[in-house]
Amino acid sequence: MKSALLSFRNQQFIQHPNSDEINSSNVNLVLGFGAKKILQDSAIFHQLKTKYPSANIAVCSTAGEIYGDEVFDDTISISVLEFEKTKIKTATINIENFENSVEAGIALINKLDKETLAHILILSDGGLVNGSQLVEGINKVIEHKIPVTGGLAGDGKDFNFTLVGCNDVPSIGTIAAIGFYGNDIEITHGTLGGWEMFGTEKIITQSINNKLSEIDNNNALDLYKTYLGKYADELPGSALLFPLAVTLPNTSEPVVRTILSIDNVTKTMTFAGDVPIGSKVRFMKANFDKLIEAASTAAFQSIKANEIRKPKLALLISCVGRKIILDTRIDEEVEAVKEVFGDETLLTGFYSYGEISPFNEHVNC
Repeated sequence: MKSALLSFRNQQFIQHPNSDEINSSNVNLVLGFGAKKILQDSAIFHQLKTKYPSANIAVCSTAGEIYGDEVFDDTISISVLEFEKTKIKTATINIENFENSVEAGIALINKLDKETLAHILILSDGGLVNGSQLVEGINKVIEHKIPVTGGLAGDGKDFNFTLVGCNDVPSIGTIAAIGFYGNDIEITHGTLGGWEMFGTEKIITQSINNKLSEIDNNNALDLYKTYLGKYADELPGSALLFPLAVTLPNTSEPVVRTILSIDNVTKTMTFAGDVPIGSKVRFMKANFDKLIEAASTAAFQSIKANEIRKPKLALLISCVGRKIILDTRIDEEVEAVKEVFGDETLLTGFYSYGEISPFNEHVNC
């Protein structure tokens, strides 16, 4: 495998100095993570297609781009990959053609050939898709047999609409699956939040999918505002600073649920994933050092998985809430990962509206 990393900014492509020399006609896969306002112009997709005519090209909009050990806005971070033996196959659907995100997830994975499939990377619309339902549908098909990672596209702090494209101009509602085939590629993963829980554990008593109404038979939004204190006046923006830790029924590990919006009329809160009735919840807040340490630990997890020491490429998908909280310290999160992998590993990725990964090896995403 050969890999190169490019940054598209100020209308030009800049190549990372640690990139391999690659023959553009031999490139199998191009991954681009960029600002929505750039991706809205179809010219950038056509430029990449002209530059890498034989490649599968997948792009998505972001809430920030990771390039090397830096984080940018209003750019595109582009990974260019040439595989000698590994085959790449892709599938795409649009959420508007399905009744719900579960059905979309099932249909998407069923479009991939399963024979010798080693890993699936998901890039999903982040505005119309219910992330946890999408994962539920994916898991119904893969049945623990194929590792799945990925993320939901972002739109900065605007939460308006997002874009995803795979071998086509990026569009609203698109969900893409990128399949890696064969035994000659090794892909590992790691995930950790680093958020700090506070307050007592409570139970969700009323909700519909990803819309939360009541916790412990009390209005959830009123309760949430009480915990936020002075930050309550800054809603909905401040909601990203205080996600919920949700332990779903029949599970032991909590997942982080980021708040996408609140409705002061209906007094409901909408999350980036489902919050089912009966789930246990605790409020969370940021601890700068723990967030950065968690990024480092996630990198170590991916190394320990198969004792890989120098991966060629590390794809980092982090949360828009972390980016807002860390603010001027955001580069430290990426630098912590680089310290684990070293200079030989190229780092790319994006800040997203939802992250997809197993907690550990051999478990569902």
